[in-house]
Amino acid sequence: MGEEILINFTPMETRVAVIENGMPQEIYVERAKRRGIVGNIYMGKVARVLPGMQAAFIDIGLERAAFIHVDEVVDQSLPAEQRNSTSISQVLREGQGLLVQVTKDPIGTKGARLTTHISIPSRYLVLMPGSTHIGISQRIEDPQERERLRNQMQGLMQSETTNTPEWGVILRTVAEGVTEVELESDLQFLRRLWDSIRHKIKQVKPPAIVYEDLPLNMRALRDMAHAGVERIRIDSRETFQRAQEFVQALVPEIEEKLEYYPGERPIFDMFNVEEEMQKALGRKVELKSGGYLIFDQTEAMTTVDVNTGAFVGHRNLEETIFKTNLEAATAIGRQLRLRNLGGIIIIDFIDMEDPDHQRQVLRTLERVLEKDHAKCKVTGVSELGLVEMTRKRTRESLEQVLCEPCSHCQGRGSLKTPETVCYEIFREILRQHRAYDTETYLVLAAQSVVDHLLDEVSDHVAELEAFIGKTVRFQVEPMYTPEQFDVVLR
Repeated sequence: MGEEILINFTPMETRVAVIENGMPQEIYVERAKRRGIVGNIYMGKVARVLPGMQAAFIDIGLERAAFIHVDEVVDQSLPAEQRNSTSISQVLREGQGLLVQVTKDPIGTKGARLTTHISIPSRYLVLMPGSTHIGISQRIEDPQERERLRNQMQGLMQSETTNTPEWGVILRTVAEGVTEVELESDLQFLRRLWDSIRHKIKQVKPPAIVYEDLPLNMRALRDMAHAGVERIRIDSRETFQRAQEFVQALVPEIEEKLEYYPGERPIFDMFNVEEEMQKALGRKVELKSGGYLIFDQTEAMTTVDVNTGAFVGHRNLEETIFKTNLEAATAIGRQLRLRNLGGIIIIDFIDMEDPDHQRQVLRTLERVLEKDHAKCKVTGVSELGLVEMTRKRTRESLEQVLCEPCSHCQGRGSLKTPETVCYEIFREILRQHRAYDTETYLVLAAQSVVDHLLDEVSDHVAELEAFIGKTVRFQVEPMYTPEQFDVVLR
C-alpha cells in the first residue's frame, strides 16, 4: 500500500492525516478560531530595538510582539564579514515600518519569529522577492535533472523581464520531472500574487496583514500531495468541491487522486487515526518487542528515553539492547512526525558496547528521518552517550494544539502527595498560632487531603492540638485542587 492523505473537515476544525503503508505518519490539526500564522506577511512596526541581543520586537497586530534577529534583516547577498559586523541599530529604528513574514508560530510564552526575507510558495516554486538566486531542493539528487531545471528556470526568468529580475526562486522537490510549461504557469501565478501583495502594502497602515497563507486543507494539497500519493480522501462535499477548483487552477496533475468520502464510518476511524492521535498525546510508547519509549516535551527541548522493558532477548544482553535500540530508532522517527515535535531533541538510547551497533542504530534513525518533510539534523552521539538532533519547528506540536497545562500541577506533570500537603497545613497552623490569638482553626482542603488528615496522620493532628491548646476542624472543599488549602481563624 502506498501513501494516502485523509482530510477531515468541520466548520470548527480541520484535520489532515498522512498514511504510509496503512499507518498514520503525520497528523495536523487547525482550529478555525486559532489558525497558525506561519507564512503570513505583515506590514509591521518596530516596537523596540535590543542592541545587546542583536534583535528587535515587531508589532504585527498580535497580542504579543513578534521577534526578529539581525540575521533575518541584513541583506544576505552582502559579504559574510559585513553581515556579521552589522548592528541591529544600523538597520532598524523604533517606529519604523517593516515588511516581515512569520517563520514560527507563537509557542508557549514566546512570540512569533519573523524574517524580512520573504518567500511565497506555490506548487513547484518558491518566489523570493529581493533575491536573484535560483535554488533547487536538495532532495532532487539527479545532476542532469538539476541542470535541466536550472536552465529552464533561467530562461523563464529572462523572458519575464528585460531588466535584471527583482526576485529569485527555489524549485521544490515536486518540481522534479515537470515540464517548462508547468513551471512557467507556476511562475506567472507567483508574479501576479506578489504584484497584488505589493499593491496592498502601499494601502495599509502598520501593523497590518498583507498576505495570509492558505488554510490547512489547501496547504495539504499544495505541499503534501506528491507523485507517490495514491489517493486524497475528503469527507466534506463542499471542501471537496473547493479542492477540485484549487487543484484545477494550481495542481491539475493530482485532480484524479481526489476522492469525496461519503461513508458513514468517520474518515479518521480508517487506519486507526483517532486511536493513534490519543496515543501520541501520552508519554509512553510501547514497542512490539516489549520495550518502550518515554517522551518528555518541555519549552526548551524534547527528551526521549529508550527502555528494554519486558524484552529480555534470546542470546545475551548486548543483543537485547541492540534490537531494542533499532526498533526504537524507527519508532522515534515516526513519533517525531506524528507528534510534530521540533527544536532540540535529545535521545537516550540504551548504552551499547559495540561501536558497529552504535553506527547501525544511528544510520537507522537517519534513514527514517529522510522521509520527514521537516528539516532534521542529527549531530551524532555526545560524550554522555546521548544522540542530539534538531527538527525544524514552525508550528505548534500536536500536544500544544490539543492540550493545555494541567490546572492542578501547572504543567509539572506531578502533584504533591496528600501527606506533603498535610505537613504544609501543620506548618501554616503553627505560623498563625504564633501571630494570632484564636479559639479554633478551620482547615479547608480537597477530599484526599482531609481524608489523610482524619486517617493516616490523625495522631499528628492530636499532637498538634495538644501543643497549641486549640481545636482544629476540617472541611472538604470540592472545588479545591489537591494542593490547595486555607486555614481559617475562628
